[in-house]
Amino acid sequence: METPSNPDARASAEEPAGAGGSESGQEAAQARLGDVLLAVEELWPESLAEDWDAVGIVAGRPERSVERILFAVDPTHEVIDEALEWGADLLITHHPLLLKPVHSVAGTGFKGDAVHRLIEGGCALVTAHTNGDSAVGGVSDVLADAFGLQDTVPLAPAANGLPEEGIGRVGNLPEVATLAEFAELVFSIMPAVAGGVRVAGDPQGLVRRVAVCGGAGDSLFGAVREQQADVYVTADLRHHPASEAREAAVNGRPYLIDVSHFGSEWLWLTPAAGALENVLADQGFSVETRVSTRNTDPWDFILTPG
Repeated sequence: METPSNPDARASAEEPAGAGGSESGQEAAQARLGDVLLAVEELWPESLAEDWDAVGIVAGRPERSVERILFAVDPTHEVIDEALEWGADLLITHHPLLLKPVHSVAGTGFKGDAVHRLIEGGCALVTAHTNGDSAVGGVSDVLADAFGLQDTVPLAPAANGLPEEGIGRVGNLPEVATLAEFAELVFSIMPAVAGGVRVAGDPQGLVRRVAVCGGAGDSLFGAVREQQADVYVTADLRHHPASEAREAAVNGRPYLIDVSHFGSEWLWLTPAAGALENVLADQGFSVETRVSTRNTDPWDFILTPG
């Protein structure tokens, strides 16, 4: 697996050990898309996906061989360019290309064009979205690990999963920190994006219990309060939910840290690529994985006072 080289990132999650051939020294077998799909299901079961979600295979034939797999947050045209230029046989993205039902994939629209380009380029597309959020080792676990949280539990346990699976995580920092110190840690870990990191709360307020949710997490404020979190780290906090959360706060808590949606999920890509590579290696297959270097955060610059 190649190490992601993102010029816009200050830091990435620690890269897992790569996988080579089988332990017996025999030449690894040729993986097919169907084999990869079984490995994906083992790591990020579709049963963990939310009812409204669209996960799994989007394009590709199960019998086609797979040697190169690119991981990305979004299936944008720029990411598809990168996949095809590298010669990827499979693109695995966190966000779905076709979340809402469609009646046409004509190349006259950008989504239809994306489907055509992938098929014509011989590159399959698979999505691991809320199942990738909920699973052990998923987006929220990676965030919690990056922040050093201990004794974590899900914010919203999965209806069809293990007790440790579900959306979001909440746990404890090894030591009490001020909100300003913890916000600096979050800022140092997130990829650099135009929006930066927004914080609501007393900079000198003390925090120990931390709730996290990769992506948009303003639907989980009830669970955050139940868990008595001192601070909640998530993305896409809208005005009204954030304002109401501050009005309902007890002793100012939970404090809020709003990060980039893209950035909160980008951290998962490297561990996910390593995990898939290792599962396939255990099954006797050798594939090459790479994490996209494209920053698909939609914002280019921001203006701030002063």
